[in-house]
Amino acid sequence: MIPKVYKEVIDLGDGREISIETGKLAKQAHGSVVVQSGKCMLLCTVVSNYKQSDVDFLPLTVDYREKFAASGRYPGGFFKREARPSDGEVLTMRLVDRVLRPLFPKDYHAETQVMIQLMSHDDDVMPDAMAGLAASAAIQLSDFPFECPISEARVGRINGEFIINPTRAQLEESDIDMMIGASADSVMMVEGEMKEISEEEMVEAIKFAHEHIKIQCAAQIRLAEAFGKKETREYESEREDEDLAKKIHDLAYEKVYTVAKAGSSKKERGLAFSEIQEEITATFSEEELEDFGDLVSKYYSKAEKAAIRDLTLNEGLRLDGRKTDEIRPIWCEIDYLPSTHGSAIFTRGETQALATVTLGTSREANQIDMPSYEGEERFYLHYNFPPFSTGEAKPIRGTSRREVGHGNLAQRALKVMIPEECPYTVRVVSEVLESNGSSSMATVCAGTMALMDAGVQLKKPVSGIAMGLISDSESGKYAVLSDILGDEDHLGDMDFKVTGTADGITACQMDIKVKGLSYEILVNALKQAANGRIHILGKLTEAIASPNTQVKAHAPKMVTRTIPGEYIGALIGPGGKVIQELQKATKTTIVINEDPVTEEGLVEILGTSQEGIDAVLAKIDSIVFKPVVNSIYEVKVIKMLDFGAVVEYTEAPGNEVLLHVSELAWERTENVSDVVKMGDIFDVKYFGIDPRTRKEKVSRKALLPRPPRPEGDKPKGDRPRDDRKPRQNKREE
Repeated sequence: MIPKVYKEVIDLGDGREISIETGKLAKQAHGSVVVQSGKCMLLCTVVSNYKQSDVDFLPLTVDYREKFAASGRYPGGFFKREARPSDGEVLTMRLVDRVLRPLFPKDYHAETQVMIQLMSHDDDVMPDAMAGLAASAAIQLSDFPFECPISEARVGRINGEFIINPTRAQLEESDIDMMIGASADSVMMVEGEMKEISEEEMVEAIKFAHEHIKIQCAAQIRLAEAFGKKETREYESEREDEDLAKKIHDLAYEKVYTVAKAGSSKKERGLAFSEIQEEITATFSEEELEDFGDLVSKYYSKAEKAAIRDLTLNEGLRLDGRKTDEIRPIWCEIDYLPSTHGSAIFTRGETQALATVTLGTSREANQIDMPSYEGEERFYLHYNFPPFSTGEAKPIRGTSRREVGHGNLAQRALKVMIPEECPYTVRVVSEVLESNGSSSMATVCAGTMALMDAGVQLKKPVSGIAMGLISDSESGKYAVLSDILGDEDHLGDMDFKVTGTADGITACQMDIKVKGLSYEILVNALKQAANGRIHILGKLTEAIASPNTQVKAHAPKMVTRTIPGEYIGALIGPGGKVIQELQKATKTTIVINEDPVTEEGLVEILGTSQEGIDAVLAKIDSIVFKPVVNSIYEVKVIKMLDFGAVVEYTEAPGNEVLLHVSELAWERTENVSDVVKMGDIFDVKYFGIDPRTRKEKVSRKALLPRPPRPEGDKPKGDRPRDDRKPRQNKREE
């Protein structure tokens, strides 16, 4: 018996729809929905344990996976089974997690798992744009303590017109690709890339998405009511003690305020705050600490946060003594590593990134093999955040989700400035060596300089800055903080990162923690970010004003050549013999790709020696050489035969043709060696295919003056018919 199914439909306003359905699948989960648009279907399930975990945070796991069967494909590799998540899946997990996590109560610590699976794929639907909607809709059908429904939507813009949830094809034409996460009344998350748009245009895109998200949130509420809204579960809340909280606040506030105002370094400040906390802890007996020691630490953290926020709101000062719009001291250096193709150091305050650039052929492109997308990246960036960068010793267990996310943000910031005609595959790697505030933006800056140092012809340099916001809803005061510290990242109401050129924004990432943030404040924050970004850009261009005109001497030079499709096989040779020997002899790397449209061969030649590259080009010219009828060419004798000489075109070594003995000279030639010898170089005229022999014909004598005929000598064809000897029958002979 098929169970009762509940369904809500969302109209996207352009003929497309998104449906949310529940009641048919995964009914033992605490909440489950199927979200569908076109043929794209996502199944989302949510489960949360009823017992609180023994931790002081929410152990929330958001998992997003794309099944290869969804697009009728097999997983690549030896084992035909989906394994570790791809970077694309990890990025979708982060997008959903960042919006969901703040809406759970701060004292809710039960193990919670959100699983989203792509079960059916549609080429015209990008599934990550519906993942947030699926997660929130499933939670609305559960009994979780969750503040309100949310959703996420992608915004594109073509010819000035905004598009909600554009297709991948539409994104190719769009100058905006932004994901916005929001509830009905507040924007909570923004992430995306743009082609140098203004701050006002970015805010308009956010507004456009928010209007659609409101409709999606309303649909979730209707679905939950039709299904039967569950009572929110009861759970064991954290202990609270208002008297203890006030006592600790009174003991800590002024002391913290004084230390915060001193403008000390991270290490000095940390030691001073630790001493204050130890002094307060010492005022309690061992029995009291055993009873409520965890509350002492919790309330001290609250008092510390309040004092630091008040210092900024009241006096416009920050932990390191800067004003709200000040940028920390910056120093830069390029060409630091002697063996890399490009390198740069960017240091801002106590944050430092060392970026390297490696240049390669299309063979080194990053292959993307996902059920929802197959393709390759000719520019990509990897970000590494080792524990020593924050003075810690931690186990290293592969690339973290955070590293994937930060690397992707920096990659999106820079990729729009890589020229389309760049012949190389370009890999940037950022090693974060110190971190105290936005190493991802340091990566953008170091990456810009390293690319220019490597000779990649960036259209424009790109810089990035991390910003913060502290606001007080009661007084209406707010302060936008430029170039935030690591400590300020945690205590603010918004942290956002913005990258761009002197002419506009290229990427952004925002997490907004305060409800109902006005668009006016958002625009002001973005404009302050623009001022900081331009200041940092000036520091970068002081270190390197424009891209180097040439790659480094030890870096590979890249030359591309297009050849007719029929010559691809000749260049490769039987079993790859020709191309392998050519690579070995010239110390180059040769890659041949066939254009699927024109069927031409696209040849990439990579080598450090220009002489080697020239030798490859000469070989290609030789292979594709086609002589033109009635044209004159220089040739060299390479073989002597009884009936002629084999000659080679000097401008196309390897291209040979027979010069017949009858075409050597006007005089009768008994021996070929009487006229030419091995190694002789001379000109010949090309006559094309001889209709009699069906072979190519060249002539030396055609370029020589014809000797005069002896007096009285007439050609045989001029003899009178009567003088001709009568033809005899063969039998008579």
